Amino acid sequence: MKKLILICVLISTVSFAQIKTGAQNYNAYLPLLKGKSVGIVTNQTGIIDSKTHLVDFLVQKNIKIKTIFAPEHGFRGTADAGEHVSDEIDAKTGLSITSLYGKNNKPTPEQLKNIDIMVFDLQDVGTRLYTYVSTMHRIMEACAENNVPLIVLDRPNPNIAIVDGPVLDIAFQSGIGMHPTPLLHGMTLGEEAKMINGQKWLKNGVQCKLTVIPCLNYNRKMTYSLPVRPSPNLPNDQSVNLYVSLCLFEGTNVSMGRGTEKQFQIYGSPYLPKSNFAFTPKPNFGDKDPLYNGVECNGEDLSAIPRINKLEIKWLIKAYQSTSDKSKFFDKRKFSIRAGNEKLQQQIEAGTSEEEIRKSWQEGLKNFKKMRAPYLIYR
Repeated sequence: MKKLILICVLISTVSFAQIKTGAQNYNAYLPLLKGKSVGIVTNQTGIIDSKTHLVDFLVQKNIKIKTIFAPEHGFRGTADAGEHVSDEIDAKTGLSITSLYGKNNKPTPEQLKNIDIMVFDLQDVGTRLYTYVSTMHRIMEACAENNVPLIVLDRPNPNIAIVDGPVLDIAFQSGIGMHPTPLLHGMTLGEEAKMINGQKWLKNGVQCKLTVIPCLNYNRKMTYSLPVRPSPNLPNDQSVNLYVSLCLFEGTNVSMGRGTEKQFQIYGSPYLPKSNFAFTPKPNFGDKDPLYNGVECNGEDLSAIPRINKLEIKWLIKAYQSTSDKSKFFDKRKFSIRAGNEKLQQQIEAGTSEEEIRKSWQEGLKNFKKMRAPYLIYR
């Protein structure tokens, strides 16, 4: 009986243990940084807890940080999507910040010259369209080319249970799709880093000296609510869940709510038929010049729907079928880069059913899951 009680207590402890991010798993990486000159790639998501940023934590631990490298949206995460981010000085710490978004998207040999080790800590959302994985790819490449070890502090993927969508055709490789992965890949950045290295996807097949600091008490069945918005236009869990499904609209003439308070939770355009929902985009924190600025858009409010567990394309199909001018719906180049192929647009224009479209993804998804298996950290 005592043995049974002990087993129940242990199961309870494991089940309700709090997830700890790689950054919070500091006993695993602080010894690797002692006495080293450190470069760090991070932004507002790189936190230890609600009050402490990783950079401040490392400074308190007397870790010598030489440079902060900032991705899209900047170190404090306030720049619009696609907006040029300039180099600056962090007002709080006095540390220099080097932008990795704009002309200089990869650290130069000169910028890495006096750095002994690099640390990478960004919160991803589980889709190949999010630019943080591209930033990580370039950091890995620069570290490999300049013989600088890299530590990736892993964080949970809020969409980790979903593997869905077309696998990228490498002919459509871009900054929002660098690897042959599906739109939703179900991996953390730490797992992706291992895959990028293992598959030799870096330029000329180079591999970096990589250490992934894993999350603790985490598995693939767990849900995870982001404590900080990962970018200006992802304000809550609903937007993070719907992001990639609605992001496909960025290759069309449909707005997905930029310039409102429900970014990536609504969609609409002046070319869709009137319904019981409409919105008017206006400049705001997330977008200074949103699509259809000041123009009423008819569409659909998804902000209160249940969480989705797949790449949802029914809204895209519905919008195409009901738009007033189908010839102006798609921007072929923008859509193909986001979809990762030309086929999805062709299927929608041909009236292919959603079921048939999904069937066309299955072989690619099966092969991808087989390829990624050796790199998974969490079960």
